[in-house]
Amino acid sequence: MRLHSTLVLLLAATLLTACGGSSQAPVSMESVAEEGVLKVATRNGATTYYLNRHKQPMGPEYDLVNEFAEAQGWDVEWTMHNSTADVIEALEKGTTHLAAAGLTHRASRNERFTRGPAHSEVTEQLVCHREGRPLPRLPEDMTGMDIRVTDSSSYVETLNELAVEHEGITFSNSKLTTEVLLSQVAEQQFDCTVADANIVQVTRRHWPHLEVAMNLTQGQNLGWYLPTGADELAGIAREWMNSRAGDEAITAMENKYYSYIGEFDFVDLRALNRRIDERLPEFRKHFVRAEKKTGMPADLLAALAYQESHWDPSAVSPTGVRGIMMLTRRTAGSLGVKNRLDPEQAIDGGARYLADRHARLPETIPEPDRTFLALASYNIGRGHLLDARQLARNLNKNPDSWEHMRQVLPLKADKRYYPSTRYGYARGYEPVHYVQRIRNYRDVISKEFE
Repeated sequence: MRLHSTLVLLLAATLLTACGGSSQAPVSMESVAEEGVLKVATRNGATTYYLNRHKQPMGPEYDLVNEFAEAQGWDVEWTMHNSTADVIEALEKGTTHLAAAGLTHRASRNERFTRGPAHSEVTEQLVCHREGRPLPRLPEDMTGMDIRVTDSSSYVETLNELAVEHEGITFSNSKLTTEVLLSQVAEQQFDCTVADANIVQVTRRHWPHLEVAMNLTQGQNLGWYLPTGADELAGIAREWMNSRAGDEAITAMENKYYSYIGEFDFVDLRALNRRIDERLPEFRKHFVRAEKKTGMPADLLAALAYQESHWDPSAVSPTGVRGIMMLTRRTAGSLGVKNRLDPEQAIDGGARYLADRHARLPETIPEPDRTFLALASYNIGRGHLLDARQLARNLNKNPDSWEHMRQVLPLKADKRYYPSTRYGYARGYEPVHYVQRIRNYRDVISKEFE
């Protein structure tokens, strides 16, 4: 793709070599203007860039950069680095146009590189294992602890500042990523590490024994950096990020990756991780087979089943729904499921029922909203979902947007609204929590289907 002529002129300057750069020629801004390709350095991680179970790239930084590049008419060339240190090195050498790798904006970095726009605010947290020695609750309690942090990260600077103020605080730098260090803390290989709150929020669902001991900083900006001299590109990036399109992209990113996670529940997540080992292997093949038959993703079906029954094929509710997918007698009959307590039959039937909910929605609804609305229909019933969609229209909300519908669905329990609907009262807040929990469970479960 080619840039508009105004941007060609704006970006025709040559990128200066960063302080301490190598003999390798820096990436030229002319290549962006002439080739329409933005070179981006990142690292693998749940809060940056990763491949899903279908080997498709995704992640918060991935989504934002692609939205930005598309707005300018550029393609993106991603370079994956092993660590924050390697991303910083790419900036120093001037071999990338942009670093989008969960980098905190720090004064020390602003002196070395061109600061790009910020898209999030994070707090750095000291994270330890919840069992064993007492958790440090004040900086002075960190004395004598084995603390390790990823090299060239902002955490190194934070701990150096604390070590000056509190004698006895020591730590070591590691070539490993923050996510790996967190897993090692969970396995009690050493005492503590430091991580951004968003990384902790995502990671501790897989390692529920991780505990936030304390916040080490106030909120700090998280965003992009560019090599020294890339002021024009930084200006374009800031202008886009501060525009309506940028605001919408940030909101979409937050809704896609963070908003549904909710408060950390140690007991629930510990049970989930235990049942992934103890129960899921028995049923995994049935979920995979159901995906091939219906197109509904196996990890989504597994998360749905966990929400319904905790993968208990003999589950029975007081209202008479049964089995691993908790089907009603009527629904099971309509699907040809003769024995709801047979997990193979139940999973097949539940998958077909979800696929039917999905297929009955208007084709104009985009993903992932379409899937979220199908899950809501599975939970509350298609009639009540249709009622809520009409309420959304009446309230000038978008019935095809899950973010709007999660605001409207609870109104099915509000006497100011439900009397005017066709199907009347329903506990409309339940499908909102239902979808949120399934999305959260799916994130944890998905690695088992890779």
